[in-house]
Amino acid sequence: MLKKICGLYLFAVAVLVAVHTVVEPLYHASGPGQPYSPFWTIVNPLTALAIVLGTVFSYTRKTGAGGETVTREFLTANTLFYGFLFVGIMFFWNWFNLLNPAFTAIGEDTVSLVWIVVDAGVALLAGAAGIHLLRSGAEGG
Repeated sequence: MLKKICGLYLFAVAVLVAVHTVVEPLYHASGPGQPYSPFWTIVNPLTALAIVLGTVFSYTRKTGAGGETVTREFLTANTLFYGFLFVGIMFFWNWFNLLNPAFTAIGEDTVSLVWIVVDAGVALLAGAAGIHLLRSGAEGG
């Protein structure tokens, strides 16, 4: 049951991030004082939890995939795990940068580009992990 709940959460966050990333330019006019919509203050903590859950469950999947032969499951599990690690590093680096205005080592354009990459990655990785958890929870595995 826990797998199904976490799978549903991961899938919901994937859809939320994907839809909001695409829709945000339609309702929010970016400016120097506020480049991002205030809705991200709600979405970012949800995304952080999704990245942590995705990393934990993909690591569990990776350790169970075996490593003696390269199979589809081995490639999928490793891609999800290392994808979550990559997106997690970029997300938390960028998020902490956003929370600390004193950090000015990078420009606003770089921060925006990293957010786009992170949002696309989170949507794909969390969606794939969520669907896998929903299916494996339904199978009892």
